[in-house]
Amino acid sequence: MAETENRSTHKVYEKDKLGEVQIADEVVAIIAGLAATEVDGVDSMAGNITNELVGKLGMKNLSKGVKVDVTEDHVSVDLSLNLTYGYNIPQVSEAVQDRVKSAIENMTGLSVLDINIKIAGVNMEAAQ
Repeated sequence: MAETENRSTHKVYEKDKLGEVQIADEVVAIIAGLAATEVDGVDSMAGNITNELVGKLGMKNLSKGVKVDVTEDHVSVDLSLNLTYGYNIPQVSEAVQDRVKSAIENMTGLSVLDINIKIAGVNMEAAQ
C-alpha cells in the first residue's frame, strides 16, 4: 500500500525536525480543473464515461476531465474541455494554459512542463 501511496503523492517540502508535506496527484488535478473553469469561454470540463456516470449519480468529482502526471519536480497536465459557442478556441486555450500553469505553480511550487488541451465539445445553448 505504501508503494501505491508514493505514486499518487508528491513530496514538496521536507525538514528534519518538522516533517514533510505531500500533495496528492488528485489535488493537483483539482487545482487544474478549477483554474480552467475560471476562464471565460470554458463552459465545463469534459470527462470520460465513468466520470459522466459519477456526475449523474450526484457525486462531486472536481478533477473530471483532468489527467496529471507528476514526476520529481515537474507536472504535465491533460485537460478535456467543453467551450461556450462564439469564443475563439486558440485564445481560450491559451488563457486556460496560462491560468492552470500559474495556479499549479503558485499553490504547489511544482514546475509545469506542459498543458495539453482537448476541445471535446461546444455548448450551443448560447447560440440559440
